[in-house]
Amino acid sequence: MLRAFLMVGLGGAAGSILRYGIALALNKAGTTFPFATFLVNMAGCLLIGLFFGLAEKHLSMQGNLLLLLATGFCGGFTTFSTFALENVGLAGNNLSFMALFYSLISVLLGIVLCRLGIWLVS
Repeated sequence: MLRAFLMVGLGGAAGSILRYGIALALNKAGTTFPFATFLVNMAGCLLIGLFFGLAEKHLSMQGNLLLLLATGFCGGFTTFSTFALENVGLAGNNLSFMALFYSLISVLLGIVLCRLGIWLVS
């Protein structure tokens, strides 16, 4: 049990650090659309699809490795709570259409990319 918690924690730390680095690099553009969060969420959807697709094909991917990569890394890397907060901010700044667009494209494309990840390793 302790090993599982360590796998999730290590993966989460790595994912969070990478997410923060991407945000620093991309948020310098100064646009109102939250590109860094969008990119991270879409990449995370693809990655979690790939990891679960691989786990279905290879038993060695199950257990601790899946905890490290899917639960830990993807959980730390993706930023759905930040996504929600940014939508509240957009709507609060009279950018409701952008908030709606951001929400719809993130959810729809995220689902498609997750399915693509599973399909790519099937």
